[in-house]
Amino acid sequence: MSSLVSRAAWLVVLCLAASAPVLADVCPEPGEWQRLDDGSRPTAPELFDELARQDVVMLGEQHDNADHHRWQLHTLAALQARRSELVIGLEMLPREAQPALDAWVAGELDEAEFLARSEWYSAWGYDPDLYWPILHFARLHRIPVKAINITPELRRRLVEETWSAIPLDERHRITVPAPPDEKYRETLARFYAQHPAGDGDDGLARFVTAQLAWDRAMATGLEEASRDGALVVGLMGEGHLRFGHGVPHQLRDLGVETQQALLPWPVREGGCETPPEGLAQAVFAIAETPERASHRMLGVALVPHDDGVEIHRIVEDSVAEAAGLVAGDVILRVAGEPVSRPADVSRHVRRQPPGTLLPLEVRRQGRTQEILARFPPPSG
Repeated sequence: MSSLVSRAAWLVVLCLAASAPVLADVCPEPGEWQRLDDGSRPTAPELFDELARQDVVMLGEQHDNADHHRWQLHTLAALQARRSELVIGLEMLPREAQPALDAWVAGELDEAEFLARSEWYSAWGYDPDLYWPILHFARLHRIPVKAINITPELRRRLVEETWSAIPLDERHRITVPAPPDEKYRETLARFYAQHPAGDGDDGLARFVTAQLAWDRAMATGLEEASRDGALVVGLMGEGHLRFGHGVPHQLRDLGVETQQALLPWPVREGGCETPPEGLAQAVFAIAETPERASHRMLGVALVPHDDGVEIHRIVEDSVAEAAGLVAGDVILRVAGEPVSRPADVSRHVRRQPPGTLLPLEVRRQGRTQEILARFPPPSG
């Protein structure tokens, strides 16, 4: 059961997608904003003036993409310049980490103390270097930062027990989620069906319940932070925001209508893919060359496993495929260090220099072996 909840969370956050119409003949250039209701390209001042009038703004991310975090920081700075009463909400930490966040913003902890007090590596696991600029920005300007997530243990209880069986105080006064619309349910069902460990309708129901609990928890945290009139900016995985599902849907159920979701949009060399209509209120185009993408990606979809991290899928023509990794392999160690969650693998991959080998200890059909993943050198 616990692996089901973790698996649901990882897969949905990693790459939620749904079919939708695209905006014909409209493609943003790197550095441009684009509204997705009409395809217009507002200037940054125009867009930020509008965003500053919202109650909640949500900025999606791929957790291991440094450019996404740079974009989030610049957006936060622009919003803070227009509306000084600002609160930042973080998916990255559960509510139990709030005392550590408060102490950090107040200047009472150094970086090492904050990581220890917040239990960053066990709660989140992604490289804190990706988040330090945002955390230091909040500290510099004394911007409150709120932990809006819940622990995996509470998420499991919300799946395994009825909500009414868990006292409100034990679930941080999070109310029962609004039912998902049919498109969101269909999207979750597609991802659930792709996993080899799926166990029928009961498993799917738990899968959906886990995701709704996560979405509702974050929406509740954002709604609570907005009650005093501040502009609340939530940072979270883009899968929680796409097409108005997830957190935006739960926010509307909580009465927060003045909200917008923004996403980064990759623009690659040699082609232009238009953002799907309805994906978000607006996107910001970020240049991503195939070379840069290949350097930071192993090319696998990962799910938690009792003994490490299991490879669910291999991307064609990827570093993983070239190394001989296959779906079903369980990664036990990376560069000699044990791994227990997908973020552990991602952290090592991000730090891997181009043109070098990354040793992976892998178990395949009961046998343990070392596989070397070779990351391509820079071209030119």
